[in-house]
Amino acid sequence: MRSLLVLPLCCALFLGGCSWFNGLRSMRSQSPDEEQTTPITRLVGDLAVPFNLHPVRVEGIGLLTGLRGTGSDPRPSPQRAALVADMQARGVESPNTLLASRNTTMVLVRAYLRPGIQEGDQFDVEVRVPTQSETTSIRGGYLLETRLQEFAVMEDAKIHSGHLLGWAEGPVMVDPAASQKKDSVLLGRGTILGGGRCKKSRPLGLVLTPSGKSVLNAARIETAVNKRFHMFQRGLKRGVAEAHTDQYVELAVHPRYKDNIQRYVQVVRAVPLRETESELMDRLAVLEKRLLDPITSAKAALELEAIGSQGNEVLRKGLQSADSEVRFYAAEALAYLDQPDAVEVLAQTARNQPAFRVFALTALSAMDNFSAYEELRNLLHVPSAETRYGAFRALWAMNPNDSLVLGEGLGGEFSYHVLNTQGPPMIHVTRSRRPEVVLFGPDQRLEGVVAIEAGNQIMVTSNRPGEVAVSRFAVGEADQKRIVSDRIDEVIRAIVELGGTYPDVVQALQEAKAAGAIAGRFEVDALPQAGRTYQRVAAAAAEAEGDEGSKPATSPMPDLFGKEEGGGSSQSEGMDDEVAQIAPDSLERPRPIRNFFARMAGRDTE
Repeated sequence: MRSLLVLPLCCALFLGGCSWFNGLRSMRSQSPDEEQTTPITRLVGDLAVPFNLHPVRVEGIGLLTGLRGTGSDPRPSPQRAALVADMQARGVESPNTLLASRNTTMVLVRAYLRPGIQEGDQFDVEVRVPTQSETTSIRGGYLLETRLQEFAVMEDAKIHSGHLLGWAEGPVMVDPAASQKKDSVLLGRGTILGGGRCKKSRPLGLVLTPSGKSVLNAARIETAVNKRFHMFQRGLKRGVAEAHTDQYVELAVHPRYKDNIQRYVQVVRAVPLRETESELMDRLAVLEKRLLDPITSAKAALELEAIGSQGNEVLRKGLQSADSEVRFYAAEALAYLDQPDAVEVLAQTARNQPAFRVFALTALSAMDNFSAYEELRNLLHVPSAETRYGAFRALWAMNPNDSLVLGEGLGGEFSYHVLNTQGPPMIHVTRSRRPEVVLFGPDQRLEGVVAIEAGNQIMVTSNRPGEVAVSRFAVGEADQKRIVSDRIDEVIRAIVELGGTYPDVVQALQEAKAAGAIAGRFEVDALPQAGRTYQRVAAAAAEAEGDEGSKPATSPMPDLFGKEEGGGSSQSEGMDDEVAQIAPDSLERPRPIRNFFARMAGRDTE
């Protein structure tokens, strides 16, 4: 008997463990009773797993300028040599003289390209001074154009650079609260919001499992996925899937899921490979039962979403459920099917259910529907800071050219918006994704006596009630001054007119709030959060789960409100770990080292 168990166990371990196999059927019910009654329909996820769902780390060596005597001449090192060579290639005369200036410094540049990013898309960039650098602060610095590449260690133990994947440039934001005496480390680190631009798109992919690898199965997946998802390019209709080999199908990102890649992949894996009308009717009946049960409603809704319009009626029944959890999952799936029935439930969820808010707002933003637009506009007036700003970002994702959220590019530095809202006054700034200032309420003012800094060269002071002086002092330049009213809108515009950058404006606002000069709320990245728990009302459901009913939402984490950083979500990590064991040779990527710069210098720079 033991010998009979060895072979299946070894096979399971070879494929990545029992959890890997179960993951392929993740859309199926976990109830034994339901497994006996569920029609056996093979899904895309039964034959293939996702590929390229990890963020890709890119790095470079750059030059920061515009410092006010806080820079330093970098020590001899491989990094310095690489920077000098790059400067010479660009035609810079006497690069060593430029590096010796106290107004410049060499920095290490790093960023992460998110899954599904497209050519021309922007992303955040991290900068930091090397270990043992004599630079005391990079506040007020501007990163000159820097090449970003992926670096890896190959089998010969040598460092190899990949293709050029992006460019980085822009003003650096340093924590405005960092002080020279206490926070020397923070003063050597900063972020350029949206300062990176992608040079090469990152397509998603499906890799066929060893048991399913064949030209026929690859073609079946392509046909099934394209039957469910297509888009238009230059007026021509084309599917999102394209079979390249007998084990790899490339997957383009459907526009409706551009801000929710994880959900897109899960829905694609739940697409049926082949199903007759009678088989579909039988499966819809089973999915209806699962949808109306809070324990299984999330997975059932995803599978109904994968079916497409034929699953709409079942999902609408979920909207009539007495259970708020069931109503939400049904509405979320209907939103990605662009059905207006979902709007009211999602708007109520965004207002009243913090655990589901991030998913509800993202689903509303994916819709091409006027009622969804109106509900998002109404949410701009509610008291909750994250709901208000979340609604604003959702409206921007829905249509960035809409007059309500278009705003203006102030000084070519950042996106600036003044909204005439009815809620409490609030100022919102971002430290991720894109440089942006949003004033919720146009008539906000600076109060009392102020003397605050806006970067290294601009001061904001109040001379008399209702009047504010914005002055610029720079070595080698004539002093400049603007006298404006105490309206915050006018103060921001004056800072930019005098050459202030987005980090300068954020610093001024943060110092003004700390000094008590801003009466309303001042929020930084007030984003709806995933991972919050909610209380299940049904006692039977709580008992079945073995706890008191406190559960996190199980919808895939959307990208719309996520901060750009390395590591990815746990969902993407799990999926890519599966693929790592079966990816074909043509898709294998070189093993990335922990830090390219550390390897060059022979020490860790983290």
